[in-house]
Amino acid sequence: MAKKIFVSYKYADSRVLSLPDIEETTARHYVDEIASLLEEEDHIFKGEDDGEDMGTLADSTIASKLGDKIFDSSLTIVLISKGMKENIPETDQWIPWEISYSLKEQSREGGNSKTNAVLAIVLPDENDSYEYFLKVNPLCNSVTHRTDTLFKILKENMFNHKQKESNIRECNGITIFEGYPSYIYSVKWYNFKADVGSYIEIANTIRQSIDKYKLTKNVN
Repeated sequence: MAKKIFVSYKYADSRVLSLPDIEETTARHYVDEIASLLEEEDHIFKGEDDGEDMGTLADSTIASKLGDKIFDSSLTIVLISKGMKENIPETDQWIPWEISYSLKEQSREGGNSKTNAVLAIVLPDENDSYEYFLKVNPLCNSVTHRTDTLFKILKENMFNHKQKESNIRECNGITIFEGYPSYIYSVKWYNFKADVGSYIEIANTIRQSIDKYKLTKNVN
């Protein structure tokens, strides 16, 4: 079934791997790629750039703009990129607010909006590496997520399963969580590109078990 998909990303982040034939590649160019992939799957892409300065906007304006764009979507894709965070308060950056509104239930004239599924696509950095966020542990066949590098609202909605401790294993001093311990599931760009439908389905499967997760919905 076709889904309306909102994409959250840092428009001008250039700390990403260059795409073929695109000089000075930014995260925005990956969004173009995603839009094409979603169209092939018959999904409806709802992207938005973050070129507007939030400092000039009132809270009510931000709420209205995001509400309009996210209200009728059912899945939010957030691009994790090496330079996605600026050295300014998180409340002054678009991505945290977009995730917040994606997770909130909204009521408007004509209907209600439920909490979106959220899928994090991790982009390769300028050296074609994911190590800035995903560190592979070959001996344990596992991956460590460096959630400390993310916006707080993203971090708090990962490894937030209410019973995650019941499905863990230990290996070489590392605690490894099995199954889907995070409401926001993370996938590498190359893997997503190779099997779009499967990863969208994972995010929606997690959403169906939303009561098993402790969600953080506010930016703080």
